[in-house]
Amino acid sequence: MKDNQADKLRAGLHKHAESAGNLLVEAFHYLALFAIGGITAWAGTMTALEMIGKGTASIDDILLLFIYLELGAMVGIYFKTNHMPVRFLIYVAITALTRLMISDISHHNEPDMSVVYVSGAILLLAIAVLVVRYASAHFPAMQPQAKNHKISDESHEGHESHEP
Repeated sequence: MKDNQADKLRAGLHKHAESAGNLLVEAFHYLALFAIGGITAWAGTMTALEMIGKGTASIDDILLLFIYLELGAMVGIYFKTNHMPVRFLIYVAITALTRLMISDISHHNEPDMSVVYVSGAILLLAIAVLVVRYASAHFPAMQPQAKNHKISDESHEGHESHEP
């Protein structure tokens, strides 16, 4: 009888510890999302104000605003679905490489082999987007779940939301 009582106590302790752990993980998760979203909005606003202050906007500035837009969209999607949209990370990388290439050409006024390398990297990332979209459409990692599921029951690996 004591073993049964000990098992019940252990199960109850485990249940409460898991609930407290899930609460702490979700609290940190939301705090971090709000912080990242706020910092992204602040950085985008500061960049826009700098552009207004200069009275001109370069292509570098505009591409930087697109990077902030993609980061903000990632935070929003992650907040709503609790899944990281991998494609958005690739879009940010493509935009950053495009910005690098344009900046390099505009500052050095001479395209060299680095343009070919950066262009190749952009092409590889574009192919990666196609692969991720194809894979997520044809081989979904998991079914959509209700918002009130436990953190320990989910997997963020390989999930990509479907778009019409």
